[in-house]
Amino acid sequence: MDPLSYLFSLEQFGIKFGLDNISTLVARLGHPERAFRSIHIAGTNGKGSVTAMVDAAIRAAGHRSARYTSPHLVDLSERFVIDGRPVARESLVAAVADVRDAVDASRADGSLAVQPTFFEVTTAVAFELFRRAGVDTAVLEVGLGGRLDSTNVVSPMATAITSIALDHEQYLGSTLAEIAFEKAGIIKPGVPVVIGDLAPDAAVVIERVARERGAEVIRASAADAAPFTIGLRGRHQVANAAVAVRILEVLDARGLSIPKSAIARGLAEPGWPGRLDLRRLPDGRELLLDAAHNPAGAASLASYLRERQTTSLPLVFAAMRDKNITGILAALAPAIGSLVATRASNPRSADPAAIAEQARDVAPSLAVTIEPSPADALAAAWRESPSIVVAGSIFLLGDVMRQVGAS
Repeated sequence: MDPLSYLFSLEQFGIKFGLDNISTLVARLGHPERAFRSIHIAGTNGKGSVTAMVDAAIRAAGHRSARYTSPHLVDLSERFVIDGRPVARESLVAAVADVRDAVDASRADGSLAVQPTFFEVTTAVAFELFRRAGVDTAVLEVGLGGRLDSTNVVSPMATAITSIALDHEQYLGSTLAEIAFEKAGIIKPGVPVVIGDLAPDAAVVIERVARERGAEVIRASAADAAPFTIGLRGRHQVANAAVAVRILEVLDARGLSIPKSAIARGLAEPGWPGRLDLRRLPDGRELLLDAAHNPAGAASLASYLRERQTTSLPLVFAAMRDKNITGILAALAPAIGSLVATRASNPRSADPAAIAEQARDVAPSLAVTIEPSPADALAAAWRESPSIVVAGSIFLLGDVMRQVGAS
C-alpha cells in the first residue's frame, strides 16, 4: 500500500483521545517536535484563523515558520504549510513512509499497544516534516479539545485559547466548564496563555488551571486589534485578530523578534480559505464559503449575512451526523432566503432528508429542498440566485471547491 493510502486507511480507527500513542511515536522518531519552537492554539472557533494570522506574521518578521491545521479542504498537504506553502507531495509521501516504519517497529516490539489513528500519525508526520524543513517556529492548531489531543506533546513558547462554546460534546463534555477544562490542558507551567473573550463559566476554569501551573493569563480584547487592518471577513475576526496580536507580543517579549509591521502584514494577509471566503466564477456567479459547523460559528456567519446582504441568499448546507444541526440551522435560518440540503462526501455526513426535517421544525416558513449531491445542490441554489452561500461542514466546502475549481 502506498504511504498516503496507508494514512487514509487509518481513518477507520476514528477518534481516540490520549497521548500514549503519539508519545511513543515521537520518541521512536527521535523527538522531532523538539527541533523547533512552537505555539499551541486551542479553541472551539477561531483557532484556525488565529493560527493562520500568527504564522503569517512570523514569516513577515523574517523567520522560517510552519503551521499545522486540520482538517483540510481539498488536499491533505494543506495541513502542513511551510514558508506559506503546502508541503510538496514527495516530501509528504516520504515523511508518511518513515512514520509508518516507526509505527510498524513500535507495534513489533510491543511499545505501541494499538494501531494509532489517522490524526495521531498525521501529527507525527507534521512534526517530522517541520524538522526536515529546518523551520524555526511552528504554529500548531489543536485538533480536538486540548488536554488529550495529539498535538499536546510539545513544549510551546506560548499557548492560546481563542473561544469556548458547545461542540463535540460527546468527547469534551456538555457544559462550558467541562469543555474549558479539556482546552485548558494545553496550558504549560510558566508558559503564558492568551485567552479570547470567554464566558465566565469557562474563564474561571482556565484561570484556575493557569494559577495551578504558574502560567500568566493574558486577556485579548478588541482594542488590541484596533490599529490593524484585518484581511479575513466578519466581525468575529476582530476577536481572533486580537488573540493573534497578543500571542505575537508574547513571542516578541520571549525573544522571537516580531515588529509591529510584521503583525500588520500577518493580520492583513493570513491566507486562510473557507472562512467567509467569497469566490467569483468567470461567468459572474458568486459563492460565499464558510466553515460554520457549530451553532457559535453559524451565528457569526448569520451576523455577517445580515450586515452585508440586502437580500437573503440561498444556502447550500450539509453537516456531520454528530453535529448540533438543529442549533446550527436555528442560527442561520433568519439570515437566509432558502435552504438546499445535501450530503458531503464523508461517511459521517447526515442524511439530507433528516437535515430538511430539522430545518422545517426550526423555521416552518423557510423554503427547503433536498439534493443528493453537492453538484446538484449548487445547481439548484444558483437557479434561485447568482450569489449563494455554502456552509455547515468543512467537508462540504472541500467538495464544492473541487466542483467549481476554486481551490
